Amino acid sequence: MSGKRFHACATCVNFQAMKQDEKMSYHCSRLGYETKSHYQFACWEPKEHVKKLMAKTKS
Repeated sequence: MSGKRFHACATCVNFQAMKQDEKMSYHCSRLGYETKSHYQFACWEPKEHVKKLMAKTKS
């Protein structure tokens, strides 16, 4: 499954967004450290709704 268009931390199952003191914090539960929504790592596992979008664009 090619996901170049969708591949980003924000679309990964391990991405967590948390609001702390009126500031957003983004964390990767798999890697264990802070990340940004637009970063890309080789361990990327897309969320279910992203998998469905990727399948639609293939057809």
